[in-house]
Order: sequence, then structure tokens, then C-alpha cells
Amino acid sequence: MTISTQEITAFIGGGNMAQALIGGLLRQGRAPASILVVEPAEPQRQALAQRFGLAPLAQAGPALAAAGTVVWAVKPQVFAAAAAPCAAHVGQALQVSVMAGVRAATVAAASGSAAVVRAMPNTPALIGQGIAGLFALPAVSAAARARVDTLFAPTGQALWVAQEDDLDSVTALSGSGPAYVFYFLEAMLQAGTEMGLDPAQARQLAQATFAGAAALAMQSDLSPSALREQVTSKGGTTHAAITALDAAGVKAAFVAALHAAQRRAAELGRG
Repeated sequence: MTISTQEITAFIGGGNMAQALIGGLLRQGRAPASILVVEPAEPQRQALAQRFGLAPLAQAGPALAAAGTVVWAVKPQVFAAAAAPCAAHVGQALQVSVMAGVRAATVAAASGSAAVVRAMPNTPALIGQGIAGLFALPAVSAAARARVDTLFAPTGQALWVAQEDDLDSVTALSGSGPAYVFYFLEAMLQAGTEMGLDPAQARQLAQATFAGAAALAMQSDLSPSALREQVTSKGGTTHAAITALDAAGVKAAFVAALHAAQRRAAELGRG
């Protein structure tokens, strides 16, 4: 069977996010032969071959010219080195970057293609529960945007933003966001064990509470503030906890933390 150029997707880098996207494409019915991967690390190539039935390349070459979409999934600090041997082969393709902080113009200059989409996914994409912020340069057609939507659909939700700077906010809110959840889970686990529960009990209670509360917020028309108030009876246990959090300035500190993440994302983008 002949595979058209538009159907071939090449991944530069074969790490976790690339694997989440590759797995999604295969679940959609894409043939392994329609997926190219350039991955210098031998153990990673073996893992990709075993898990997905692919034949990853150790280095870039003419085979990349067959790709209609190129996904940049390398660490930002090695992008320039990774792009150099690819540039001669990928200039006609749609470029999709999942690299934090690398601006779209930088990807366009390094790849030779003005059709660039930047994506900021998060780690729950690995289980199909992620959300990705997406931004496209003007050269990206409506059809190309649809291809990007298809690429990210198996990993969770996607949200297009109008300005590239908005991706700095996406990075602070959802890109880094899973770490905030894990941070609060750590605190709940610590408190649970200090109050006499065994670690397994504390973990089950904390994780189920986070998952359940998030699901309720997703399904409810009420604001988070209104949902919180429903649980907070004056003089009760929840009121005591929220009062302690407010006295410690936790909300203000948390908001400041997200602003710090946004500023750092902008700094990384400026190089």
C-alpha cells in the first residue's frame, strides 16, 4: 500500500511526549510505516521498536523528505543541533513543536518552513488525560490545523490560542500544572500519615479526593468558589482548614508562583 506524504509523520526525538503522540496515531489506525522517528540513543530506539513496531533512525537523512508533518520533540537546549541535519529535508512539511520555550520563528528559521505550530502539552497526555495549548503561525492552513487536532486528540484536550505569548501562560497554568497537583498531594500524604493513617490509606484518600473534586468541577456549572463554599460550613472542619490556609497566604503565594512560571517561560523563549 502506498502512503501519501501528508500521511507520514516524522518525530525528531522519541521521548515520553513523542511516544504519547505515536501511540495515539497508532490507536487511530495509522500504519507503523507511516511514522518515522529520529532518535540517536540506541536504548530508546530499541524501546520504540519493541513497543510500537517502528524502525527508528539513528540520524536524520533523506527519508525525512517523505514526511508531511514533522514533530520536534527534543530537549530545547539541543534543538539547534538536532535541526541542522534535518533542515535540508523538512522544509516542505508542517512543523509541530512540543518544545518548551522555543519560539515559532526559531523553529521556522531552523526548519526552512513557515508553517509552524507550537504546542504546550502536559504529562497526563501519557494516559490520554492531558491538555495542550496550540499556537499557529499565519502560514498554517485550516487543513494543517485539522491535522494537528487529529495528532493531539488521543492525548486529551487541545486549546488554540491567538498569540504566541499566551503559550507562556499556558505553560504556567497547565504545562507545569501537574507538578502543582503532585505538590499538594505530597502535603496531603504527609498530613495524613502525621494524623495516624498508614501511607497507603493516605494516598488512596488524597488521590481519590483530587480526582473526584476535579471531575465534579468539570461537570458542574458552578464556579470553583461556589463549589468550595458548598463544602465549607461556618465553624466546621473545612472552615478551620480554609481559615488556616488564608492566614498563611497560601492562595496569594500560589498565584504568585504561577506568575513566576509565566515569567520564566517568557525568559526561556527569549533565549
